Amino acid sequence: MGAFDKLNLVIRPHADGALENPYRGFSVKQAIIQHPGFCRALKELADLHQQFLESKNYGGLLITGQTGSGKTTVLTYYQSFFPARDEPERRVVPVLIVTTPAAPTVKNLAEAILIALGDPAASRGSAEAKTTRIYRYFKECKVELLMIDEFQHFYDSRKISQARNMTDWLKNLFNEAKIPVVLAGLPRAFSVIRMNPQLQRRFSSPYYLEPFGYETKEQQMEFRAILKAIQNTLPLPSVELYEANLAQRFYFASLGLFDYVAKVIDKAVKLAGEFKLNRLNEGLFAQAFAAEVWRGVPKRLNPFDPKAILRPLKKRGEPFEIWEDPSHYEK
Repeated sequence: MGAFDKLNLVIRPHADGALENPYRGFSVKQAIIQHPGFCRALKELADLHQQFLESKNYGGLLITGQTGSGKTTVLTYYQSFFPARDEPERRVVPVLIVTTPAAPTVKNLAEAILIALGDPAASRGSAEAKTTRIYRYFKECKVELLMIDEFQHFYDSRKISQARNMTDWLKNLFNEAKIPVVLAGLPRAFSVIRMNPQLQRRFSSPYYLEPFGYETKEQQMEFRAILKAIQNTLPLPSVELYEANLAQRFYFASLGLFDYVAKVIDKAVKLAGEFKLNRLNEGLFAQAFAAEVWRGVPKRLNPFDPKAILRPLKKRGEPFEIWEDPSHYEK
């Protein structure tokens, strides 16, 4: 008997039926909002891919952005247009996405690539043996584009020797595999690229997936347009998300990062179902912010409180304390 079996846990609906949420399954977070920044990032990927298909030019692209800016969504959305398929003698994988392991080495990244390619013996062999198999699989599976996500893990490991080995390995991967490579991660990922002059030349012009701004009239209209698009998908009536005052509050609650907007709205919808409310309001958004973005938020700093101090929440202990300036890493 396992430890959890001893607890004899039974989940029963509340007497008020709160677990029978009528809005269960709704999620803004799963939506694809094709805002201008998202579309520009897609075009960067498409141009790199197309250059390879037309002229066998195997370039490199680094996509950076803050946590929650949509980097992974861009990669997976692009990949969806080039799905893997089974042919009589092989599995074809035109666009391959791999996530950098949390404690990365050349060996475990090579293994992650082999797993993504479907190698049943991915865990076997040395780093050199795995790399040789990668080249073979790339040819057999007709890989046209390799995308490596969460690349900043090589910086986070704080192991300079591992990072240098990685950049040397990646340089060789370029030269031997002869396919374009996209790296994606937080802005500090560029510090890893700078360790190798050849890679720095290949990734010399990183694309920064910017969060939404709110300083200019144009930025405000763009952000409000996103909120209006979201409102059209809601499963219940709501106060106008894109009304100027509420839109500003959503901006400070997310600092322009779509993922945080989605978290707040998804949680508010869930709370409305649990409380049997038939309309979203600022009070629900305030509760959602406290639950999903900043637990223990002081009332005066909750952007959805009517008397809140509206400012970027970047100070110590606040949700956006860790905010990376991409220009700092590109110098």
